[in-house]
Amino acid sequence: MTVISIQSQVAWGHVGNSAAAFPIQLHGIDVIAVPTTLLSNRPGYPTIRGRVLDVQLVADLLRGIEERGAIDGAQMILSGYLGSSDIGQEVADFVARAKAKNPALRYCCDPVLGDRDRGMFVRTDIPPLVRDELCPLADILTPNHFEFEFLCGAKAGTIDDVVAQARKLIARGPSTVVITSAELADTPAGEIETLAIERSDAWRVRTPRLPISPSGTGDLFAALLASARVRGLATPDALSHAASAIYGVLERTALRRTEEMRIVESAELIRHPPRRFGAVAIAAHPHPGRAS
Repeated sequence: MTVISIQSQVAWGHVGNSAAAFPIQLHGIDVIAVPTTLLSNRPGYPTIRGRVLDVQLVADLLRGIEERGAIDGAQMILSGYLGSSDIGQEVADFVARAKAKNPALRYCCDPVLGDRDRGMFVRTDIPPLVRDELCPLADILTPNHFEFEFLCGAKAGTIDDVVAQARKLIARGPSTVVITSAELADTPAGEIETLAIERSDAWRVRTPRLPISPSGTGDLFAALLASARVRGLATPDALSHAASAIYGVLERTALRRTEEMRIVESAELIRHPPRRFGAVAIAAHPHPGRAS
C-alpha cells in the first residue's frame, strides 16, 4: 500500500509532510513524499528560513516518481500546502494524468488555505485554483470550516447548511467531503466537530475542545483519514479513527505544553487511540438541485 503525499516540508516541527508521513507509515503504508516547500520551520516563529520550491523542480520530482511506477503502485494521492499557484497547476496536471492511468487511484485534497483566526494565509491566486482545478479532481476533500465556506461561497452555520453545501461540492466531483474544526449552532460548548458528507449519507463526531491549537493538525487529520481509507475502512470508521487519534495527540501535546505536536511519542496513541469517539449518522437531507 502506498500514498503519494504532495505538500510542504519543514526541518523543525510537524506540519505538511513532516506531520503526515510518519503517521501514515505507522499504519503499514509506504509514503512517497514530494515537497512543495523546504523550510526550516513553520510560520509563527521569530525567523523562518528556506523557500517555496521552484515549480520546475516540483514538476521534475512528480515526473520522476511517475517514471519509477509510483502511479501504478499507489492507492491514494494526498495534497496539502502548495506554496504557489504554478505548483498547484502542476499538482492538478499530475493528478489528472495519474487518475487516467490508474482509475482505481483516489485523490484526497486537503485545501490548505486559511483558518477562522487568521483568514487566508496563502497567496491570493491559490484559493481559486484549489477551488476550480483541484477540488473537481478530488475523491475526498478535507477543508476546515473556514475553508469549506470559501469553497462553497456561502456561510454554513447549521448542520442543514453544511450538508446542503457539501452536496453542492459533491455534485462538482468529490464523493466525500470532510469538514474539520466545525462549530455549528448545535455544537455543545467545550466541544469541536468533524463531519463527513457523502451523496446519500452523513456523519458527525464530537471531541472535547482542548486549550491548545498547534499548527499542522489539519495535515495530520488528512493523513490519518487517507491512510484509514487506504486500509479499507468505511467513511464513518475512518472519520472516527482520525478524530480519535488527533485527540490523543493533542491531549499528549497539551500535557507536554509544547508548541509542536508530540507526534512521534504519540505513535501508539495514533495506532490505537485509547479514547474512541464514534461517528454518529446525520438524518438524511434532500439533495440540493436534484431535478424532480
